[in-house]
Amino acid sequence: MIDISHITVDLINSINLFLPETTLAVTFILAMILDVIFKKSKNIAAYVAILGLVITGIFLFLQTGVNFKAFANLLVIDSFGQFFKFVVLLSSFIVIIFSFFSKELYNAHTKLGEYFTLIIGMTFGMFLLVGSSNLIMIYLAIETMSLSSYVLAGYTKEVKRASEASLKYVIFGAVSSGIMIYGISILFGLTGSLNLSEINQFLAANQVATIPLVLACIMIISGFGYKISAVPFHFWTPDVYEGAPVSVTALLSVASKAAGFAVLFRFFKTALIDHVFGVNDSWTLLGAIDWHSVIAILAILTMTLGNLVALWQKNMKRMLAYSSIAHAGYLLMAVSVLNDNGVSAVLIYFLFYMLMNLGAFFIVQLIANNINSENIKDYDGLGYRAPILGVCLTIFLISLTGLPPTAGFIGKLYVFSAVLNSGFVWLAVIGVINSVISLYYYVSIIRNMYLRDVESKKSKITASPVAVALIVVLATSVLLFGVYFRPIVEWANFSMNIFIGN
Repeated sequence: MIDISHITVDLINSINLFLPETTLAVTFILAMILDVIFKKSKNIAAYVAILGLVITGIFLFLQTGVNFKAFANLLVIDSFGQFFKFVVLLSSFIVIIFSFFSKELYNAHTKLGEYFTLIIGMTFGMFLLVGSSNLIMIYLAIETMSLSSYVLAGYTKEVKRASEASLKYVIFGAVSSGIMIYGISILFGLTGSLNLSEINQFLAANQVATIPLVLACIMIISGFGYKISAVPFHFWTPDVYEGAPVSVTALLSVASKAAGFAVLFRFFKTALIDHVFGVNDSWTLLGAIDWHSVIAILAILTMTLGNLVALWQKNMKRMLAYSSIAHAGYLLMAVSVLNDNGVSAVLIYFLFYMLMNLGAFFIVQLIANNINSENIKDYDGLGYRAPILGVCLTIFLISLTGLPPTAGFIGKLYVFSAVLNSGFVWLAVIGVINSVISLYYYVSIIRNMYLRDVESKKSKITASPVAVALIVVLATSVLLFGVYFRPIVEWANFSMNIFIGN
């Protein structure tokens, strides 16, 4: 008789550790059902979503210190994944709160229950992607999060640019998915496995044709590059960011990127690392390709294009879109060193990036509520028409630039330190030059707010006291972490070890 006890034990343990994702799935279903039952309430799904995210956060916290391969190694539960899941969870939570103050959503002739439900669906997909350790699981997770994001991008379908953004997003998404699945098929043909650990074992023990292996890896990484808006996979980003509702743009700019970087790191360390020569401070990768140089070139292209094109933008959301591309370049700098210090730097940077980027987008939303415009020219005199929003936006922009005493400075400090400690001085120099370029377009907005149209008699910009309080909390956090960042660094250092197992 076949003994299946070990399979049963693994399944039970896996289900117990799958509680955060299970909670999200249950929340998704409940939000849909209650939205149908309580048709007159636009926010019932939002309340369910908020409660579900809180419960998910509790279950996620209880997994601290756990390292486990779940569901026959389809998913990995570890501290690295937990960190990124918290970034995704906090981003989704903050965006749902922000959505209550969005006029473009509430004035649209749509049911908002679907909107909040789709955010939960997207969050569920990102949770799966962060922990995926199987190529097909990675593909399914990307499609799960993408399907929700495609609809969210064009949610205000009455707005022409929203429909255009959604269509472009779907087209580029389909192309990138096709490229990635073809790369997966090639890698499966070479190794006979879809499991990242088994692929690693096969590559370490056998000689594999170099060209097909390199081609497969590049095609798979192209799919990840699409999610993180890396050049040359960034073409969808400006149009989608500009056309989508501000709250959706904010979510895509942070949470989607976080999931993309998480799976990128996991792919490199689980599938391509050489266990004989290095799995700790410095990684030695299998294969003939120099991944350090490849990713460094991607980083240079991404941050340079993002910053240079951002200089010419007149729309605030479009400018922040190219800024987001540039920040993906800074993060790729830390990825290119391919060691634990690089992982830690990315974790630190992402948490701070979440605070300052979500804060900036929320202010853009509040201003658009009043003036029905996202044109940078219309920000003239904003510092006097909305003093609190002006000061907070200034803080976020300074932090995005990477100047002290803000969290953005600390994030860039750790990224550049990781690059310099690995001997990539030339890459750090290019990164500094790009930061100087970014200073121009960030400061130009501050100039408009305080030095242009100072004596304007335009009406004051008003916002809900609750919304202003939330903005102040985010701005204060950015300043606080700029001077007291030790807990975040310790958390990142604790979470930087990606679980590989035996």
